[in-house]
Amino acid sequence: MKKVLTLLFTLFLLCGHTTAQDSLKYNILLSGASFASPQNGWFEIGCRQLCARAINRAIGGESIANTANRMAEGTLWSAEELDDLDAFVIMQVHNRDVSGTGGLKAQYTDYTIPFDRSNYAAAFDYVIKRYFSECYALKDNPKSKYYGTKSGKPAVIVLCTDWHDARVTYNAAVRRLAARWGLPLVEFDANIGFSMQTPNPATGAQQSLLYAQDTQTIEGVTYGWHPQRGEDKYIQQRMAAIFADAMKKILPAK
Repeated sequence: MKKVLTLLFTLFLLCGHTTAQDSLKYNILLSGASFASPQNGWFEIGCRQLCARAINRAIGGESIANTANRMAEGTLWSAEELDDLDAFVIMQVHNRDVSGTGGLKAQYTDYTIPFDRSNYAAAFDYVIKRYFSECYALKDNPKSKYYGTKSGKPAVIVLCTDWHDARVTYNAAVRRLAARWGLPLVEFDANIGFSMQTPNPATGAQQSLLYAQDTQTIEGVTYGWHPQRGEDKYIQQRMAAIFADAMKKILPAK
């Protein structure tokens, strides 16, 4: 009897796991650095809210140049993952001008590989153009479910602002870049619940410091740098809500 109950319990667990996997409607891939790495939690929480598989390829210390190089090497995703992706989210939020046009090439194949960190805008341009091109090329791939279609795979690229509004250079630039391409943008900075314009009335300091694990100084003012990490942290839960809300307007209905 005990063996029978154990077997039934095991089958129940397996059935539950299968049901949970089958209930996932989307596949979302995230590229980024320390603000996006799995230790944070916002992406994983947000994907659960969306019934999506969270494919987190963010690595602390990387930049958009690393993302471009990993695409060129074929290590950012597998062929099977590319076919199944519903969205490619980029959260590379270094405080640089990512919207500049100097040095940009007409085709992603015109760029010299590997990228260094001398031109963040060029690396973003490569990543965007290559993803669009690879998605379109699936129309000619007999192994792809998009084989024989007119448009290939719909290329859904989602950009992100920094988690608050102190990185003015990047936040303004990524908005220009998103507008240029018509890409959706997750506006963490506009929805996080505080602004650098108004210090905390209780402390007299920047409110971002209350939710950060370290600091950064921009033009002589000290702000929060990396948000506190972990799915139990309020700031990660807040970012997850902002992310999920934005993605609900972007992902195709299924």
